[in-house]
Amino acid sequence: MVSCIPLWDTPQWCHTVAPVGKRSSRSEKELLQLLLRDVRREAGLRQVDVARRLGLPQSFVSKYESGERRLDILEMRDVCEALGISLPTFARRLDRLLSRNR
Repeated sequence: MVSCIPLWDTPQWCHTVAPVGKRSSRSEKELLQLLLRDVRREAGLRQVDVARRLGLPQSFVSKYESGERRLDILEMRDVCEALGISLPTFARRLDRLLSRNR
C-alpha cells in the first residue's frame, strides 16, 4: 500500500512514497528536487519566472530541479527568496519530508 505525504500544509500538493518501514524508491536527492519544483508551483511561478528573479537563465532552474546541478547553501537561500519562502521554512519542510520517507 502506498500513502500520500503532503509536502506542506496544503493537501493538494503531495507525492506518494512507500509506507513507513519500507524503503522508498525515491532518494533524498529526488525528494529535494520534488520539493523545489512543488514550492515553485505553489508560488504560481514558472521556471522562467524564478530565473528572472535570480537574474540567471531558465536552464539554471531546470538543472537544479532535474538534479543535473546541485545548489550550495547560498544559492539555495537565493532560490528560496525568489520562491517567496524562507530558507529555514524550506529546510523544515524538507526535513519533515525526509523523515517521513525513512
